[in-house]
Amino acid sequence: MDNFKELKDFTSKATGWTIIAFFVLMIGFSSYFIVEPGEVAVKTRLGAVNGSYGEGLHFKLPFFDEIVKFSIQIQRADIRTQAFSKDLQTVNSYLVVNHRIQQDTVESVYRNLGKGYVKSIVDPMVQERFKSIVAKYSADAIITNRSMLVEELNKIVKEVLYEKQIIVTDISIVDLDFSAQFLKAVEDKQVAEQQAKMAEKLVEKAKKDAEQQIAKARAEAESLRMQREAVTPSLIELRKVEAQIKAIEKWNGVLPYYNGGAVPFIQVDSTKK
Repeated sequence: MDNFKELKDFTSKATGWTIIAFFVLMIGFSSYFIVEPGEVAVKTRLGAVNGSYGEGLHFKLPFFDEIVKFSIQIQRADIRTQAFSKDLQTVNSYLVVNHRIQQDTVESVYRNLGKGYVKSIVDPMVQERFKSIVAKYSADAIITNRSMLVEELNKIVKEVLYEKQIIVTDISIVDLDFSAQFLKAVEDKQVAEQQAKMAEKLVEKAKKDAEQQIAKARAEAESLRMQREAVTPSLIELRKVEAQIKAIEKWNGVLPYYNGGAVPFIQVDSTKK
């Protein structure tokens, strides 16, 4: 019995020490936290901010300290929103906002904006600025000069969010979509403009062809005028003499003989006297 009692006491003590050792290990492990590269951690003690920590192994008080981690790498926020253009056309858009925070401002971001600052600050601010910018332009201007809209949106949003200690590196408009009726109207307008340009080119070509014909006619008229001025009475007489000379050169010495009717020429036989 004594041996059994001793064994029981030993087992109880061993179990007690095991539990104590387990809790000591738990406390030991929970007294440290690791911050990965590209992260920064904010430590709070009983609800109050107690400092920020960069990558590495750090100490904390178990049960008293809480660790909240933030990424300081560039993060992507996908935002879908709807706006109205100056001519009251519906503009459905898909925006991508690349942003980050800095290690030296993470405590302020945590105090003022909280862990979910993207949803509470970035998303609504970007939507608000986008809608105000879109309202200044017609739908046609938004379609034809999309880069202008992107540039203005980047400038305004970067300034506003920088005041909130959020650094926006880039905003891109991935997609802009309009109503089917408006897109059909734009397509019809573009076709009409192309046809008008083609007609204008044809008119311009016809005009140039007409001008060329007029110039050609004027040149021919001028040439005829110069030729007429060059024909003088002396030249006419000269041409007549030249024609007679050519006729004499071609004559074979025999007068033409005609039989019947009037006899314009009489053939003379030189052998008879």
